Amino acid sequence: MRVTSKGQVTIPRNVREKLGIVPQTDIDFREDKGRFYIVKTTKTRRTNKFKKFRGIATSKMTTDEILQLTREI
Repeated sequence: MRVTSKGQVTIPRNVREKLGIVPQTDIDFREDKGRFYIVKTTKTRRTNKFKKFRGIATSKMTTDEILQLTREI
């Protein structure tokens, strides 16, 4: 296996199938006594940073007001 310049590797098909890894699956790397393991995580995907603003803008707000609201993260 070769690591790309971006630090990426391709997980072999047989490993993906055994672990049930499909596109968009969250995985993690765990270390135990100097060995690293790939494990599927049960965590939910990170939420969109703008999700908390969904539904709070009204039609009475200007585009500039909405942009200002999102820039105050």
